[in-house]
Amino acid sequence: MSTTGTSSRLGDTRLDGAMRTIRRGLSLSPEMRQGLPLTLGIAVIATAGRVIVPVAVQQTIDRGLNAPGGPDLAYVRWMCLLAAVGIMVTIGAAYLMNLRIFRASESGLATLRTKGFRHVHDLSVLTQNTERRGALVARVTTDVDTISQFVQWGGLFLLVSMGQLVIATVIMAIYSWQLTLLVWITFLPFFVALRWFQRRLSAAFMVVRERVGVMLGAISESVVGAQAVRAYAVETRTQERIDHAVEQHRVAATKAQRLAAMTFSTGEVVAGLANAAVIVVGVYLGIAGDITLGGLLAFIFLVTLFVAPVQVGTEVLSEAQNAIAGWRRVLGVLDTPADIADPGPGGQELARGPIDVRFESVAYAYPDGPVVLDDVNVDISPGTRVAVVGETGSGKTTFAKLLTRLMDPISGRVLIDDVDLREIQFDSLRRRVIMVPQEGFLFDDTLAANLRFGRPEATDDDLWLALTELGLADWAEALPLGLDSPVGQRGESLSAGERQLVALARAYLTDPDLLVLDEATSAVDPATEVRLARALEGISRGRTSVTIAHRLSTAEAADEVFVFDAGRLVERGPHAKLVDGGGVYATLHAAWITQSR
Repeated sequence: MSTTGTSSRLGDTRLDGAMRTIRRGLSLSPEMRQGLPLTLGIAVIATAGRVIVPVAVQQTIDRGLNAPGGPDLAYVRWMCLLAAVGIMVTIGAAYLMNLRIFRASESGLATLRTKGFRHVHDLSVLTQNTERRGALVARVTTDVDTISQFVQWGGLFLLVSMGQLVIATVIMAIYSWQLTLLVWITFLPFFVALRWFQRRLSAAFMVVRERVGVMLGAISESVVGAQAVRAYAVETRTQERIDHAVEQHRVAATKAQRLAAMTFSTGEVVAGLANAAVIVVGVYLGIAGDITLGGLLAFIFLVTLFVAPVQVGTEVLSEAQNAIAGWRRVLGVLDTPADIADPGPGGQELARGPIDVRFESVAYAYPDGPVVLDDVNVDISPGTRVAVVGETGSGKTTFAKLLTRLMDPISGRVLIDDVDLREIQFDSLRRRVIMVPQEGFLFDDTLAANLRFGRPEATDDDLWLALTELGLADWAEALPLGLDSPVGQRGESLSAGERQLVALARAYLTDPDLLVLDEATSAVDPATEVRLARALEGISRGRTSVTIAHRLSTAEAADEVFVFDAGRLVERGPHAKLVDGGGVYATLHAAWITQSR
């Protein structure tokens, strides 16, 4: 899917102006502002300490070495001692300021990351699918990292440099208002031009952040899909795709850095002109008696203090635009509506026990697409085992996703125990309703850790009991380390069938009141399917279960079968009755019997 088509949903939130973006970003990370007055006070001390050396130089020359009656060495020693003390205080204040800013920024950015990840999980499966996983993850990882770099380095420098500019200007004016005016006149055109640079840097770095997301998305897809790439021998095409994404990022980054280099170089030229002008005019003023030798040398030191933040400020400008682009992309995620919203504490909690389900005139359509489920009215009594069948694209998987509230209907209601799913707290819903998808996702951990995913307090005895009841204990014992056997990333150390068995055992251990199986036995070999079918008989006893399967052996054992065709529920009833009815289900069952022989 083209990322351009999804930008309107997830990332190109164009806030009006950089300052508004920064203010909004900081409001989402209140830890960054905690203790800020004290940090600013320390920054003032650190900044003020920088002018001690120029003042000490001026006093040493004018009142120490050039004192009336000859050099006053005692005064020189006191000035040197004062300068040394000032330097030590400045170093200590700078260290403390750095430490406080680092702690505050890391705490604030951790909060921003947490909010971003949580919001991503709150987005519907459909919304998540509109953007590549790598690009979506980049929003709350690398984009936040750009903010971190700016806050901890650029933000720190801005705190110090603003104070340094003000203090340097005041002290320079005390020594020579004429030279101070000259310095500002030299730099004024550059300050005006910075606005022009800022606008272009902002646009350029926004493109860079977008290209990073595209590049990470392409790389992550090729890594996750490595087996498919090898199986179809498309390594060259995949490499070309990655190379193209990398090249797009290189071009965007080069363009942004070219603008940044132009900004920095312009600052260097202006700084050189300012220093040259101060020396030439300063010598003239010295000859005229308007400034002393010590005052001129101190002024040159102060010009360096004035110029340094301006020069480095051009680099900070680049970092700032990169960070603002990152902030906008993170805010783009947070601004995406969580269409599957948790009602939170105001929602209802459901008591444990057998569940009844009711669909009332339910319809669903994907954005800008046709209706895939239309006018579904059905009820499922507590403890009923239901099989859902139909051709590919008939709407049966959509039915399961609506039942587990992975998506919400565009019209109608889905109710559990007479409560609309949209009014039930997520914690309560997820405890009572468990869905085992077609491919049970396993985490890069041990078998035991994956089994405990929905019930972390379960003991090893609980795990063995669940595996025994499912007929999987002998399989688990045969693994190299038993329950401690690592399953690998995405469970790749196990076969596809074994991954589904673990997913089923994990769901069983959670002890749900409603179990939804989405073709969960599709990758299991015939021998394992027989054993698993017997175990599923025990799992579904006493609880409501809905199984979506192509293998109609499941439908034969169900209490009732729902038959979907072209998005509508066209038949329902026991297996034997539907076979005798000669309708859609009878046709499907006959075809399955033929294929099974």
